[in-house]
Amino acid sequence: MAKINGNEIRPGHIINHDGGLWLAVRCDHVKPGKGGAFAQVELKNLRSGTKLNERFRSVDKVETVELETKDQQFLYEADGKLVFMDTETYEQIELDGDILGDRRPFLQDGMTVVMEFHEDEALSARLPPKVTCRVAETDPVVKGQTASNQFKPTVLDNGLRVMVPPFIGTDEMIVVNTEFMAYSERA
Repeated sequence: MAKINGNEIRPGHIINHDGGLWLAVRCDHVKPGKGGAFAQVELKNLRSGTKLNERFRSVDKVETVELETKDQQFLYEADGKLVFMDTETYEQIELDGDILGDRRPFLQDGMTVVMEFHEDEALSARLPPKVTCRVAETDPVVKGQTASNQFKPTVLDNGLRVMVPPFIGTDEMIVVNTEFMAYSERA
C-alpha cells in the first residue's frame, strides 16, 4: 500500500482509514483565512456503505489501496444471494443481492460483471455500461409525434421505469445505460 499526503486525495481513491476501506466520493480543498489548508473529503465505507466527512491536512499520511479486478459471470440467485463464477478459475462465490444496489434489476443470466476484490473479499461489482432490455409496456406510438424530442414513460421487462422517445413501442428491444439508468438507443 502506498502512502500519500492528505491533500493528494482525489475522488475515486480508496484509502485505509480508521481500520476500514473508504472510497473518496467528494473532495474539496479549503484554504481558510487563518490556519493551514486542508482537504475536506466525503468518504464512503466499502463494506458497510456508511458515509463520513473527514479533514486531511498536507502533513497527514494516508494509505491508498489498490483493488484487484476480476471478471465474474452471473450464474443464478438463491435465497437472496447472487452466485458468480470466476471466468478464469471457475471458482464460485456467493454475494448479497444488495451488492449491485438499485442496478440489480439489470443483472441477467450469464452476464459478465467486473468484481473488485481486496484480499479475496468482494467489495463491489460493476455491470456492463449498456444492457439490452425489452419494453414491457408503454403508450402507443402516435402518428406525427415521431419527430418530437419529448420522452414518454416506459416499463421494462425487469420492472424498471425509464423514459424513451415516442417512436418506441411495446415489445421492442432497447439499450439502456446502466450508469444513468436511462434510454440509450434501439437494439
